[in-house]
Amino acid sequence: MNHRTIVHYSSLVVALSLAGGAGAQEAEPSTGGQPATASESVVPHVEAGLYGGMLFLSKEHELFKQHHEAFKSPSPVFGARFGIFPVDFVGIEGEVGAGPARTETGVAGGVWMARGHLVGQYPGRLSPFVVLGVGALGAQSNVTGADKDTAVHFGLGVKYWLDHFLGFRLDVRDTIAPKHLGGSASAQTHNPEVLLGLTFALDAKAAPEPPPPDQDADGLPDDKDKCPAVAGPEPEGCPPPPDSDADGIIDEYDGCPAEAGPKPTGCPDKDPDHDCVPLPADKCPDAAGIAPDGCPDPDPDRDGISGELDKCPKDPETKNDFEDVDGCPDVVPEKVKKFTGVIPGIEFAAGKTTIQPVSRPTLDEAAAVLVEYPTLRVTISGHTDDVGDKQKNVDLSKGRADAVKEYLVGKGVAAERIETRGAGPNEPIGDNKTFAGRQQNRRIEFGMK
Repeated sequence: MNHRTIVHYSSLVVALSLAGGAGAQEAEPSTGGQPATASESVVPHVEAGLYGGMLFLSKEHELFKQHHEAFKSPSPVFGARFGIFPVDFVGIEGEVGAGPARTETGVAGGVWMARGHLVGQYPGRLSPFVVLGVGALGAQSNVTGADKDTAVHFGLGVKYWLDHFLGFRLDVRDTIAPKHLGGSASAQTHNPEVLLGLTFALDAKAAPEPPPPDQDADGLPDDKDKCPAVAGPEPEGCPPPPDSDADGIIDEYDGCPAEAGPKPTGCPDKDPDHDCVPLPADKCPDAAGIAPDGCPDPDPDRDGISGELDKCPKDPETKNDFEDVDGCPDVVPEKVKKFTGVIPGIEFAAGKTTIQPVSRPTLDEAAAVLVEYPTLRVTISGHTDDVGDKQKNVDLSKGRADAVKEYLVGKGVAAERIETRGAGPNEPIGDNKTFAGRQQNRRIEFGMK
């Protein structure tokens, strides 16, 4: 970059700095494309733009694949940009640009750039800003070949909004890119740019018209309000006549102005649900009930299940250990009965919790029943005879019950539907003094509910 270019670049930077300081004092545009007033602000949050300008490409650029040759400077560039400003003062922007170029020997070529940057701005009609970003700078010609380098750029500028949609924009930047060393100790070049363009506010909105005067704030403009100083409903805007008990009947026609009541008298009905329990004794005045509180009987079928839990409030529950919590009469299915009480056919290894293979058909059938009736819950009880240490027998019986549970869970029965207990020798059903009795006492019981 020669001395003249440096002076020109510095002058533009100083000029834009002064313009940025003045930007805070500028009048700002109004909405809808009308002339701006000093009290209004231009802060679009989605912008797009077109630009053209000049790129002063360094003669010591690294943009070559075949042969290094400087490009004539400056080179015209043209491009487009798009930006998003999530807050008034900060945004992100992306740009692409390209233009023709010639090497110093006159060979035609081109330059291009693609980049993104952060934008910090002072919003207003005259909006100064700074940019800092990164991207790619590229060039090509038949002499140099096509090449691109990663480049960092920074700069400042100013936007001047003509209205809430259209504005002018000026950028002065420096793009720092790798340098063709050529024996120099420095490894980077400076590539100034001056860009001038148009910018468009894509989210511009017209300001709403100011509402007509409404001094009582009742939603009816003063010129249509017959009572402009006192709030009231449409169509006249005047407050309604007094209704002390707020029952919809004005005091003038209310037989009981201090007590709310229905039309035509305005007096309260002392027994609105007609259950012969008058107010205030009736605690459920909207639903017919029974004395003394006038509320509906929570358990009319007297099965001990009340309210929403009782699916059959007029028919009592059949207490048979089968779905006894839904409040409905029922009959225990035979397949469920089969797995209630002592379950024959479940065998274990002597003194262990290991289930013998011979038990599997019985347990598979039990699992199928539980899967078919998903509301059933089961308590599995393990029992032993009285031979040996009592506590060990209790622990063994609990372990066997847990083993059965584990088997059923493995067949698709939800674990939370199964409880287990170990009774050990405490609940015999046979005589422990005989072999047959002891064999009876070593058992698994299911309790369905």
